[in-house]
Amino acid sequence: MKHILLLSLLIFSLTNSLSAEVLLSPIDAMKENYSQTATIRKKNILLSSAMFKKIQSSAKVKLQTKIYRIYIAEKRGKILGYGILINKKVRSKNAVVMYLITKDGVLKGIEVIAFNEPHEYIPSKTWTSQFQNIPTNKMLKLSRDIPTITGATLSARSITDGSRIAFAIYNELLQEK
Repeated sequence: MKHILLLSLLIFSLTNSLSAEVLLSPIDAMKENYSQTATIRKKNILLSSAMFKKIQSSAKVKLQTKIYRIYIAEKRGKILGYGILINKKVRSKNAVVMYLITKDGVLKGIEVIAFNEPHEYIPSKTWTSQFQNIPTNKMLKLSRDIPTITGATLSARSITDGSRIAFAIYNELLQEK
């Protein structure tokens, strides 16, 4: 019975995250950022209560779910990097951002995968380029490390907070210790 409940929660969470308008498929984002010839695997992670609290504490962001989808790029049996999907509400609708993290723990960049708010609130490539070459041990803060976007402050906050969640997930679950 517990497995059925967990499976139901997983399916609900994943279908809910896809309710936003898809701009780019996660597989395409991974191939564009790692290698067109890379093998991409996806993995669903269900956080234990203890890990949920630990990641929430580390990220200093209130988590909305215990379920996350991770993509892994591999070539010739070696991991190239990860894509961590974070689904957050911006104002009243979902946005899904993929945080691309190298196997060495550096944020390679971000890709807005889906966005259901008005398109004028989607951050520009210039603004999103600030999320490059950042080590996962640096927890970014809006207005301190990342400037706000005039007219799209909630998008900027959502993406910056999402980076801290992705960093905490990487640091706790994916990083080779």
